[in-house]
Amino acid sequence: MRKVCVVTGTRAEYGLLSRLMWLIRADHDLTLQIIATNMHLSPEFGLTYKEIEADGFTIDKKVEMLLSSDTSNAITKSIGLATIGFADAYEDLQPDILLILGDRFEILAAATAALIYKIPVAHLHGGEITEAAYDDAIRHAITKMSHLHFVSTEIYRQRVIQMGEHPSTVFNVGALGCENIKSLKLMRKDELEKSLGFKLDRNTILITYHPVTMECNTSEQQFRELLSAIDLFPELKVVFTMPNSDTDGRIIMKMIKEYVAKNPERTVWFDSLGCYRYLSVLQYIGGVVGNSSSGIIEVPSFHIPTINIGDRQKGRIAAASVLNCKPTRQDIQQRLAAILAPGYLNSLVSVTNPYDMPDTATNILDTLKHQPIVSIKSFYNLSIDE
Repeated sequence: MRKVCVVTGTRAEYGLLSRLMWLIRADHDLTLQIIATNMHLSPEFGLTYKEIEADGFTIDKKVEMLLSSDTSNAITKSIGLATIGFADAYEDLQPDILLILGDRFEILAAATAALIYKIPVAHLHGGEITEAAYDDAIRHAITKMSHLHFVSTEIYRQRVIQMGEHPSTVFNVGALGCENIKSLKLMRKDELEKSLGFKLDRNTILITYHPVTMECNTSEQQFRELLSAIDLFPELKVVFTMPNSDTDGRIIMKMIKEYVAKNPERTVWFDSLGCYRYLSVLQYIGGVVGNSSSGIIEVPSFHIPTINIGDRQKGRIAAASVLNCKPTRQDIQQRLAAILAPGYLNSLVSVTNPYDMPDTATNILDTLKHQPIVSIKSFYNLSIDE
């Protein structure tokens, strides 16, 4: 039996992986191992490893790594601590394959330790581009340390091959997040509003804004521009979710809390909604604003608009419902006015999501079970015509 070790560092990432994790656990030819790390283990971010356990999973190892600071110095040291922790975890668990998703710094540490331990890596969501975040370089580095690649569009598949990965190891399976939307029975509006303690309608937006890590000293200013734009719509209701643990994330957290304290009648904040509540909220609101990948990948499936601010997601393939804008009050104001106009949602009824493909999780599962894995890779050269 192949031991498949899944690493998860955030609540959002776990929400994407959970259905696949259930399939792995239920399969007689595979053994599921789970390593929880980073934000899952932090009281500041809600100790969300408890949600993994509440879902019925057993966490085999917890890798502590996150310093209580989000400076560049602290993040770099956290990566070092994580690498040490993953080395200890792999020594004990001896997995046959490591399954990781995305481009966060804890995932870089997991892949780096796996490389030295000669553990084959299966990577989800490679080949994507996000030019204004250090996640971009991390993602491509993880690709070169991985042996199986589960990408979300054909363009991303070609990009991974362009980086020297053999086509027989690169699979276009779509995005797990899109499949979750179709497979989950989402919450009714009344039970969701009770859970949130907040009323939702089409005059409500959800904001998720993360630090822009490759631009110097801009996250605070950009988020201030966003809040200034919201002030121009006094009837607009806002659900904030907190940023991740990247550099300067705590600055944005502080600004959110201060803004909600000043506007309690029309705003609310959550550390994280979790996958189930997050997707449920999208059924009933007028749009999503910020710079999160979810606004690009999952939100279009609900036929509501995404206002994508700045360059953090620059380079990702996006549906027609995604409106890019500069991180300025004027540009954000114009986009908000557009999506809140009567009849705008009707124009998005026929939008298609480029990340939506059938049987994403089962196709990944079948490949994990049956694909031969060669630990020593050869660089795949493109011909001059390619």
